Amino acid sequence: MRDSIYTIPVNEVFEPKCGCPICTMRDTLEERSVEYIMGAAMMEPDVRVETNRQGFCRLHYGMMLKRKNRLSLALMLESHLIEIKEKGMKPGSASKGGLFGKKGEPAEKESCFICGKIDWAQKTMFDTIMRQYAASEEFRQLFAGQELLCLPHFKELTAYAGEHMDKKYRSAFIKECTRLCRQYLETLSGDVSHYCKMFDYRNAGADADWGNSKDSIERAIYFLTSRKTED
Repeated sequence: MRDSIYTIPVNEVFEPKCGCPICTMRDTLEERSVEYIMGAAMMEPDVRVETNRQGFCRLHYGMMLKRKNRLSLALMLESHLIEIKEKGMKPGSASKGGLFGKKGEPAEKESCFICGKIDWAQKTMFDTIMRQYAASEEFRQLFAGQELLCLPHFKELTAYAGEHMDKKYRSAFIKECTRLCRQYLETLSGDVSHYCKMFDYRNAGADADWGNSKDSIERAIYFLTSRKTED
């Protein structure tokens, strides 16, 4: 697959300052990936070899199924199922991507072509974020102005920084990530608590003040999982 499909300028995901920028990056990449896989890439031999071997996860199968081109998905499933029959259904084939281990135990779960590409792109994005944070005061201000970092991406970004970022800026970067995550967590926790309190009979009535709590359940799920409930 063309690497350019998985290259997004950092500023493109940070400038809107809406939601978690890493989620924005991933969502954009997923949309591009599904569109590409369901279109021209389906007939590219090198891509087809990899999709036949790896398949896709439940989430990305679901995204492809929602597209109108069901025939493209059926053709990919046809060749992927043939690959499993011919190469995977043999004991001892785990090292070759088979379904069974050396003693007949189930091998590792099947991989996902799109997940693998997005993981690669995310690491590339993380490297770029850290280089720009170290090099540019303007970017540091842009980073500080984000609405939030969701919990999963906060963990991934800070863990990556701990191993790969220049020591001179590492502590400040992780501190800023923590502030963005914790700041949103404090607000979100208050909104969820307020939502729960609104079911007390003393808070009932047409003029009840729900504040910003009505969508707090959906926002909490997004913060905790990095996925919106309609995904």
